[in-house]
Amino acid sequence: MIKKIFVAAFLLTATLNHAQLKQITLEESVLQQGRKFGADKLTGFQWIPNSADYVYFTDSWTKMVSDNALKSNRKELVKLSEINAVLGTNLRNFYGIQWIDSNTILITEKSKYYSYSIPSKSGKLLYESPENAENTTLDNAKSKVAFTIDNNLYIINNEKEIAITSNSDKNIVSGQTIARSEFGISGGIFWSPKSNFLAFYQKDETDVTDYPLLDINETPGKLVSIKYPMIGQKSEKPKVGIYNLTTGKTVFITPKGNSDDYLTNLSWSSDEKYILIAEVNRGQNNMDLNLYNAISGTFVKTLINEKSNTWVEPEHAAFFPNANSNNFIWISEKDGFNQLYYYSLEGKLIKQLTANKFPTREIIGTNASGTEIYFKATGSNATNMLVYKVDLKGKQTLITKDEGVHNVSISSDGNWFFDEFSNHATPSKTLLYSKKGTAKTLLVSPNKYDGYQIGTAEIKTIKSADGTTDLYTRLIKPSNFDAAKKYPVMVYVYGGPHAQMITNSYLDGANLWMYWMAEQGYLVFTVDNRGSDNRGVAFESVIHRNVGTNEIEDQIKGVDYLKSLPYVDGNRLAVHGWSYGGFMTTSLLTRKPDVFKVGVAGGPVIDWKWYEIMYGERYMDTPSENEAGFEEANVINHAKDLKAKLLLIHGTVDDVVVMQHNLALVKKFVELGYQNVDFFPYPMHKHNVLGKDRVHLIDKVLHYIIENNK
Repeated sequence: MIKKIFVAAFLLTATLNHAQLKQITLEESVLQQGRKFGADKLTGFQWIPNSADYVYFTDSWTKMVSDNALKSNRKELVKLSEINAVLGTNLRNFYGIQWIDSNTILITEKSKYYSYSIPSKSGKLLYESPENAENTTLDNAKSKVAFTIDNNLYIINNEKEIAITSNSDKNIVSGQTIARSEFGISGGIFWSPKSNFLAFYQKDETDVTDYPLLDINETPGKLVSIKYPMIGQKSEKPKVGIYNLTTGKTVFITPKGNSDDYLTNLSWSSDEKYILIAEVNRGQNNMDLNLYNAISGTFVKTLINEKSNTWVEPEHAAFFPNANSNNFIWISEKDGFNQLYYYSLEGKLIKQLTANKFPTREIIGTNASGTEIYFKATGSNATNMLVYKVDLKGKQTLITKDEGVHNVSISSDGNWFFDEFSNHATPSKTLLYSKKGTAKTLLVSPNKYDGYQIGTAEIKTIKSADGTTDLYTRLIKPSNFDAAKKYPVMVYVYGGPHAQMITNSYLDGANLWMYWMAEQGYLVFTVDNRGSDNRGVAFESVIHRNVGTNEIEDQIKGVDYLKSLPYVDGNRLAVHGWSYGGFMTTSLLTRKPDVFKVGVAGGPVIDWKWYEIMYGERYMDTPSENEAGFEEANVINHAKDLKAKLLLIHGTVDDVVVMQHNLALVKKFVELGYQNVDFFPYPMHKHNVLGKDRVHLIDKVLHYIIENNK
């Protein structure tokens, strides 16, 4: 009897303690994950050039604080109010500042660029670009700026504005991203190291189909046409222009193969004499890294050729570690994982620097002499993102000592490493490593979720459907989890390439709203199936010409795992995903119709022939080359088998997955007479629903699942 009373008292105390905890609202879970609940960090950390000093910002980015890596010397360097008083600006924070030299910062306010000397507390206007300038790109010395207006490219040099292109034909677009930002492309303007040349992408979209979008903010509604190159149809034609600032002349480089081959991964040689460009054929199974003369634009030679039975996808430009040498590093996954290869400018392989059984993610810097290369890689646990260094002889060293997801900034002399990381148990920790590997702790963030009801995530592995490899899983449980109960489950899925849902970071890569969903009495489950990111070529290429099939089988293995758990209600399973995850959601519901009771698909790809060329043809080829693959992947062909309740969502001006996908599926369900399907548009939103409307979206998704999964 005494034992029973003690247990009852303990349970009552636990219940009262749980009741005293604050609840995270759905709105907070959507909007405040990185704000109210964001971990404490050294905000805006930057190394001061050519020194062991660094700065960060306090008081909502309005004060710049400096310190020294060798010896603690924390001091307030400058206030934003002081800069505003000197320059006559109205800056609200230090966000976006850059260092011109160790004493001077570059400040941008709208279209105006100022320099400010911290020691002398003086500043001046350097130059001003037009108010409608876009894609602004500064040279290395911060003395020149290039920008686009509409479809043309301009620079400001010595306070003089120069038009690099003047195409009246709006189909000819210069200085912007091409190939719809595939192949690692994130910009279209490339200053040479000493600013004597400016290279830029140019695309001719004359043959690309005009795709109609509706602007409902006009009366009457207004047609907005975008260029959307669909799989198997005509594509853009790329060029690379090289403007010579000395002569004022521009030369152009065109593809050596077909006019719609891809030109990507542009880089300058250290001496500015050459440009390196990766040319990928439209079939994306052959890549030539070509060398061109920067003055004449003439082809010199092919340095590297790579072929594949699936796809070749260069995502990183050639990297030159030493400003006084034209030897470069090329990242290739030709041996199954992204590795670092050291080449001469003649195309001779000097040394394969890494031979890891895990992928390199990116190069983040070098030491001052260029003899050590610092790079991110997963290590043996694919949920991590660690930082390594390797010298030019191939000796590799792990810099970061803790498992987790790391962001590292290297001092200009290569002697210090600023490391900010989180992992499953650590909201955020900031360290400073010396070159010798010794570390001191700068900041450890408290857990901002203390005092709130929030569940826990379990990270485990299951075997893939073919039994060959481990798949990472994440299962989020409510804070008051009771193993004796039976819980419904929401499966959150993405499943496509270039995405990894589960990481060894705080909250394990999950969105906070997933933890809110768990507090409503749900388990929230995710598995990173084959085809997803950071696992190497064999793992990722199983989707080739057959998207959906292996991914679905791996997701069903996840369902089998769920059903093996005694606390899972296998009759109350829901699934939700967006974009590729929307494709996976609709595919799971129609190709495995007896598994899920309800699903919500946002912005889903339904028929791959309506998706864009650059991404879609890489994985599926064209409909004429792969008729069977397109037919099998087409959700419309499986629509008749739907049994679950389904909500379809789409932004009405989605320019990534055009709304034709969703509307065609709705049309099919109407033809079938199905009433278990709902459709909800988000007017004037693109591929992602952002801002305050995102709260409405998540509310819609989660409550639809709750209401239809009883």
